[in-house]
Amino acid sequence: MQNLAIALHGGAGTITPASMTPELEKAYKQALSYALNQSYQVLEKGGSALDAVELAVVLLEDSPLFNAGRGSVFTKEGKHEMDAAMMCGKTLEAGAVAGIRSIRNPVRLTRAILEHSDHVFLSGYGAEEFARKYKIDFAPEEYFYDQHRYQQWREVRDTDIFMLDHTEERKFGTVGAVARDENGDLAAATSTGGMTNKNYNRIGDSPVIGSGTYANNKTCAISCTGHGEFFIRAVVAYDVSCLMEYKGYTLQEACEEVVMDKLVKFGGEGGLIAVDSKGELALPFNSEGMYRACRSSGKEGRVAIYKD
Repeated sequence: MQNLAIALHGGAGTITPASMTPELEKAYKQALSYALNQSYQVLEKGGSALDAVELAVVLLEDSPLFNAGRGSVFTKEGKHEMDAAMMCGKTLEAGAVAGIRSIRNPVRLTRAILEHSDHVFLSGYGAEEFARKYKIDFAPEEYFYDQHRYQQWREVRDTDIFMLDHTEERKFGTVGAVARDENGDLAAATSTGGMTNKNYNRIGDSPVIGSGTYANNKTCAISCTGHGEFFIRAVVAYDVSCLMEYKGYTLQEACEEVVMDKLVKFGGEGGLIAVDSKGELALPFNSEGMYRACRSSGKEGRVAIYKD
């Protein structure tokens, strides 16, 4: 079991010690650590990278701490619209959904699309119809209700303001995971509830293959978190892969070029997690903090929130 590796994130943005209570910081770290350990065990037992990233994202979707699945923020209409994507680095097959409601774990639906559909990207009611066909779990509206997020939405629901997650500070509440398994296969998955008070069925970068999510065994697997409009325009995930494939950059060099230079120059804030074909990991971000965790063969797991 050489070069096993997994990394996961729970969002990025203005995340500082001053903005966190000790109790909340502990809760975030425990949730990240649990998802990391459970998904790494999948790899240790010979499971696929796809299995590992799916489980990691499911566990983060199940936590109300993160803006995905159960913790998804409220839209302008007071509803929840979730986006997600998954990609297999071995086959370049992918599954993605946008604007779905009532799906308990959107990432499970992306896996079903990847494996059972000739399509890549489904949205709205059609995606939900596909979910029923493949017995993906639904959940009632109250399952997605969080009092704190509801209160934050009430403060802006009668305005044209949208918020980058659930506080007045800048937080991008996406979750995601990338992994390399014992066969050398890579995979990536990303899931989000989008922006508080978003209108017009807005869709961010998370479900867009090549922007928020990408995996290719030749290069790397990427899951992004940030201000989605900028990540779409910069085609961030694929840009990292291209720098590696066509210019011979290392994973770290490519990530630094895209996240710390290209994005910064035109106002893009956030970060990403990445793993390459050798099992090397990179977790760069240009914001104040990023909820993140990683583990690889021969190394202890690491969980962090703030800048090092």
